[in-house]
Amino acid sequence: MTDSPRMNVESFNLDHRVVSAPYVRLADRKQLPAGDVIVKYDVRFEQPNRGHLEMPTVHSLEHLFAEKSREHSDRVIDFSPMGCQTGFYLILQGEPEYDEVLGLIEATLRDIVNATEVPAANEVQCGWGANHTLTGAQAAAAAFLAERDQWERVFAE
Repeated sequence: MTDSPRMNVESFNLDHRVVSAPYVRLADRKQLPAGDVIVKYDVRFEQPNRGHLEMPTVHSLEHLFAEKSREHSDRVIDFSPMGCQTGFYLILQGEPEYDEVLGLIEATLRDIVNATEVPAANEVQCGWGANHTLTGAQAAAAAFLAERDQWERVFAE
């Protein structure tokens, strides 16, 4: 990819062939005009171009993580799924220490594993309320947690 022109989207400049999921990677840092800082983390569940999460699982993880993570941190701005269905972007206010981010992710995924329902999984609060799977989200969260010792290793060796 060294011959490719630099693109505006950070992830388009990442060689997806050399990463090793699961991982948690600082993907971007922005200083806003008023001086506030936001950071974006690439929370990669599946190996790009080799695996993906099914959409009901993605959808349920999004709901669960968005709701549960805010019980652990007031820094959470957003938790958004990647279109490729391999992970999510966690956007936070400020510049928390990496260990704090990992702790937030771990605590939230443990909450997901123990959840009894997907929050807002209904026609009133969600645009596709029937497209959810609590068991799928829990299985993905458990698999990610099982690889906790690998989260800091982004690239294959």
